[in-house]
Order: sequence, then structure tokens, then C-alpha cells
Amino acid sequence: MKPHRLCMTHHLVLSYGLHKKMEIYRPHKAYPIELAQFHSADYVEFLHRITPDTQHLYASELTRYNLGEDCPVFDNLFEFCQIYAGGTLDAARRLNHKTCDIAINWAGGLHHAKKCEASGFCYINDLVLGILELLKYHARVLYIDIDVHHGDGVEEAFYFTDRVMTVSFHKYGDLFFPGTGDIKDRGEREGKYYAINIPLKDGIDDSSFTRLFKTIIAKVVETYLPGAIVLQCGADSLARDRLGCFNLSIEGHAECVKFVKKFNIPLLVTGGGGYTKENVARCWAVETGVLLETELPNEIPNNDYIEYFAPDYTLKVPNLNMDNLNSKTYLGSIKMQVMESLRSIQHAPGVQMQEVPPDFYIPDFDEDEMDPDERVDQHTQDKQIHRDDEYYEGDNDNDHDDGTR
Repeated sequence: MKPHRLCMTHHLVLSYGLHKKMEIYRPHKAYPIELAQFHSADYVEFLHRITPDTQHLYASELTRYNLGEDCPVFDNLFEFCQIYAGGTLDAARRLNHKTCDIAINWAGGLHHAKKCEASGFCYINDLVLGILELLKYHARVLYIDIDVHHGDGVEEAFYFTDRVMTVSFHKYGDLFFPGTGDIKDRGEREGKYYAINIPLKDGIDDSSFTRLFKTIIAKVVETYLPGAIVLQCGADSLARDRLGCFNLSIEGHAECVKFVKKFNIPLLVTGGGGYTKENVARCWAVETGVLLETELPNEIPNNDYIEYFAPDYTLKVPNLNMDNLNSKTYLGSIKMQVMESLRSIQHAPGVQMQEVPPDFYIPDFDEDEMDPDERVDQHTQDKQIHRDDEYYEGDNDNDHDDGTR
């Protein structure tokens, strides 16, 4: 989960020239009050306060908020959370205001974080925050998760409502993290049948996965009629992932993205897990191409991380020769149970008309009002520098001199 894999993805996207086909937007760092729209204020405050040097003073809080083993305290932890969450929030707002039809934040997708605790290297659940933002403008939001791990934090957040349908395809059983996501978990109260879980076994391949994915998602969209879709593209479901156990090729993974794009519904795409860094970068670069309807040459162009793609320097990664433990009978049974759930729901549930809540006021940085003696953080400094490697071009430049974004 090191941010290094995001640098590799970014440089791969640039080396293929994909930045010329989309707007590159620098998001704001999410404010604590924005994070507290889902997370408890005391948890947000603790993340703000804790540092590697002071963590020994907070043994009980570390336990309470589940920081430690899978969720270590590291330098600039809170700023890391602010940046990736700010990306997903701004992506949702741009979709809401129709300034784009697809928004991508490969740094986002940290789907395990809960209201009051961290989990699985997820501290702030940017997906929940993004969905809450989309719900201001859309009666129904569909969340789809193709990470190898169950999207438990997002499912839990919306388990009792019909305004969000969560659909998670994941490995289940053998004590695999996080241990949730049984097909019998379907939501409760107003949310009954609006949580859909597709529990899979080791070794699922492209044909089995994509066939099941397309059948289920087509029926979900037809039945639920979402106003917006959030797609979490965790790359740990690829073959050869250090923690995963599926056997998907990059083409198979990307086929799911291509299928969702075809619905032409406002789409927010995020990253997620992925622990073989070079394959994560390959996958998300290919999927950026898919969203731009651009096929990428297999030979990787020269870039700052080219040596990581040795010895072949190619995009495609072949599947492994491993057994698919998901029999046709097993997958047929899953499909049947999911279809049964979908038959049980109210067709495209409505929502009462209400005033649209405002976007949070985000103060713009004003150079004239700066106290020259006050230390400015690095992110704010970066915003003031016209860097040659930002690759803004002409009318697509989002950092205009007049202060607009």
C-alpha cells in the first residue's frame, strides 16, 4: 500500500500520453470537518494528533481505534488521509456539478475503514465520504468493489439504507481478511437486499469472473437504476498479487471497468488494494486507457520507473497455471441467490424531495493575506508553483492564474 505504487501509476499514465486526453485536477486536502461527516469527531481528532514519536503515550487509544499491526502510525499519516480523501470528495463534487462524466482517483478506494476505527491499512473511508457527497444530488448510488478483499467498511456504512446498493466480489473463507461478506449478508431494515455479496474461492479466472460480473451488474443496474456509480478497482484480485489468491489477468480486470463504463452513468473510479507494485501500475494505467477508450501499446514507454517493469517491459501479465476452485455449480448457485435478492427489492426506490445540502466551503489560498512569518505546509506551497512536470495543457489547465479551479 506504499504511495510509491501511485507514483509508478502516474508516470506510466504520463509516459503513454493519457494526460493529454483528460483534465488533471489537483484536489484540496480534506478538512477534519469533512472527514467527520462519516467518521466520529474523536477518531478524526486522534488521527490528527498521533505521531510515531508520541504513540507510546496513547496505548489505550491505539487499541480503541485499531492502530498498530495492520494500521501503523507513520509520519504525515493525517495529511496522507486528507489528500486521498480530498481526491475522492472533489471527484464526487465534479460529477455532481457535471463538470465531468468520469472521475478517477487511483489514490482512493480505502474501503475497510470504519466510523470509529482503522482497518486493513485504511484509516479514512474516502469511498463512504464520496458516496455521501453523491447522495446530495442522486437518489440512488451504486457501489461496486472488485478488490480481492470484501468492501466491509462501505457495506457497513450503508447497511440500513436503500439509497446505496453495495456489490462486492471478493475472496471469502479460509479466514481470509476481513472475514465478512457471506452471500447471506444482504442488508437490514430499509437496506434489506441492498447489500450484495459475491463470495469467491481461490483461482477464479477471467472467463468465470467476467461472466458472473456482467450478469450480476447488468441486472443490478436494470433493477436499481442508480444515478451515479462508484467503482473500486483494487488490483490485488490480479494473478501474482502478494496477498491475493485470484487468477485474473489485467485484461480480465479491465473488462469489468469497460463494462461499467458502457452504462454511461456518472462514474467515480478509485484504486484500492494491490501489493505487487508494478502490476498495480500496469493495471491502473490500462484501466485509465479503457476509460479514455484508448488501447495502449504492450511495450512500456521509457519513464522514471522503467526498471521496475524488467525484464519484458510489457503491460500484459499472463495468468498463472492454477486451479479454479469455483465450480460452475458453485457460481451458478451464487448467481441464482443474487437474482433472487434482486427480485425482492422495490424497483428503483425513490427518495423524498429535499433541499440539496451545500458543498463544504473550501477556502482558496490567498497569497496577499499570507502571514510571511507563518510556516506554509508543503501541499500549499506546491499549489503556488508552476511546475514543468504537471502537464497541464492549454484549455485543460485547471490551475489558472485568476484563482479559479
